[in-house]
Amino acid sequence: MRETLHLFHTNDLHSHFENWPKIAQYIETKRNELQKKKEESLVFDIGDHVDRFHMISEATFGKANIELLNDICCDGATIGNNEGITLPHEKLDTLYADAKFPIVLSNLYDLNGKRPDWLMPYYIKTLKNNMKLAILGVTVSYYDVYEVLDWKITDPFESISEVINEVREQADIIVLLSHLGISDDILAAKRFPEIDVILGSHTHHLLENGQYENGVLLGCAEKYGHFVGHIELQLDSETKTIHGKKASVQKVEDLTESSIRAKDFLQKEEKKASEILNQEVATISSTLEVNWFYSSSLPKLLAEALREWCGTEIGMVNSGVILQSLEKGSVTRKDLHSICPHPINPIKVFLEGDELKEIILHAATDQMEQFQIKGLGFRGEVMGKMMYSGIELETERLQDGLVHVKSILINQEPLVPDRVYSVGTIDMFTLGSFFPSIRNATNKIYFMPEFLRDLLAWKLSKA
Repeated sequence: MRETLHLFHTNDLHSHFENWPKIAQYIETKRNELQKKKEESLVFDIGDHVDRFHMISEATFGKANIELLNDICCDGATIGNNEGITLPHEKLDTLYADAKFPIVLSNLYDLNGKRPDWLMPYYIKTLKNNMKLAILGVTVSYYDVYEVLDWKITDPFESISEVINEVREQADIIVLLSHLGISDDILAAKRFPEIDVILGSHTHHLLENGQYENGVLLGCAEKYGHFVGHIELQLDSETKTIHGKKASVQKVEDLTESSIRAKDFLQKEEKKASEILNQEVATISSTLEVNWFYSSSLPKLLAEALREWCGTEIGMVNSGVILQSLEKGSVTRKDLHSICPHPINPIKVFLEGDELKEIILHAATDQMEQFQIKGLGFRGEVMGKMMYSGIELETERLQDGLVHVKSILINQEPLVPDRVYSVGTIDMFTLGSFFPSIRNATNKIYFMPEFLRDLLAWKLSKA
């Protein structure tokens, strides 16, 4: 007997709740329609639903996100790096306490090698036609960062291999919830042809009609709730086989109906979040300004905070991470979250003088200051002027418009090319291609779970 199983999937919402009421209504409507046709449907989230840039997620440490997934009767989820490494250990450990769906993830453990109680390495669901569906989950392995937060992350491909060996004889269908990104999804399809469907995320790719790799169907619905993914599997319950696979996406912008229930919940949560974050952290006697392209007081203060917090000789941060000035008077957690919403952490890195000089010269170029950053945890617009603590620069603008650095002093002393300096800066520079010497440095120390706004609160409260 031929039947159709429908898999709806969301990924990388990043707390863009403005799109969620439409998503919730669409899923509810579609599932009701399918139920009337006696066709089974399941809903999965593939991670990074939580993003603390939104004050609801900041105030609840992501618990409001879980309530939204409960509301759409989610059938399973895995975690992304935003759940895994932007929440303090104890907050991630309790994030899913009220989840009404399984959290499927096989490559995360505590430091003792024990899998948390709230995780399942896989989940086998018996469908209405008595076929068995195995749901697997893995997430991207940022080894060093997870370790700082007292977690152990393991190789996702080794983990997939172990789980497939366990479920191969138990399951008729295997679906992988993958927060690895498109390149690793393709690699997983090539290495594990036993998988029938990979629902992807992390690299925010859009596969409007899916993508076949080695007979495995890949699906992904981009980011921010712009799309909802839909997989249709044609099943034969007598032979317990799949006879067809089809992928599509629904553009959320084209939907006209929204869930009143989701809207009301988010309005209430936003009000509660505003009250929670309206906690005073300091009072300042004068406005602390930010200017992305000129020296300004607030980024300078953050550079000083990085230097002190990390215990380094130098602090450096780009002005673009501060979105607005702080007006004189009371400063609240809400104010700091508003001007510095990034999930960016401090780091200590050790650089030779020549490497440091190269960074300073590159950062001083108009091209770098005006560079528009996408991703990497950045929630601003442009890189902006690099601000320092412990470094004094003498610069001049030449006739061709280029900035020339005439001299560099490190704590009133000339820069020594082969001397190693300790630098307090931001983990964003360990990603991408901004400053290769920071990205490739072998000696880096991450400070977590504190974000830059936490350092600002600490620094301001000391003043």
